[in-house]
Amino acid sequence: MKNEELAKEADQTLTELIALVGTVPVEKFNTVPFEGSWTAGQLTQHMVLSNSGFADLLKGPVKDTERAPDAAVEGIKSAFLNFDIKMQTPDFIRPDEKNYDKGGLLAALSGIKADIITSAATLDLSKTCLSFELPVLGYITRQEAVSFVICHTQRHIHQLKNICTKLIN
Repeated sequence: MKNEELAKEADQTLTELIALVGTVPVEKFNTVPFEGSWTAGQLTQHMVLSNSGFADLLKGPVKDTERAPDAAVEGIKSAFLNFDIKMQTPDFIRPDEKNYDKGGLLAALSGIKADIITSAATLDLSKTCLSFELPVLGYITRQEAVSFVICHTQRHIHQLKNICTKLIN
């Protein structure tokens, strides 16, 4: 996939997340909508933690890739866009159980979005990122990293829509 196409898809997905977070009433942002669920605030904090890590990963050290730069993309899509499976969040991106500031998180998401879109549009996406090895996937290319951000964000948009439905009803 070309840089412009991937940057556009990242832009659309991250814009949708920001818009959806913006619709959550401030007074319900830290309300648990149903048993076993995160609050909208926790979900948003998780997205800030995860996506900021990928923004840093994209700008970090890289090496030439010795395989197809998109080899893991289909696996990422099939895992994260399968809403029937429940995933466990790694501890380092698990949000604390506390009240979150909606405005601060929205500002953070906007900055992260800008970083990811700029990276997707301008960097060599075929390079392998070396600053972090993902569980299961290992070292991934920049193209796979941006695809991960898109699919992971789409998964949480789906969850946030469910949270919003429960909070409103």
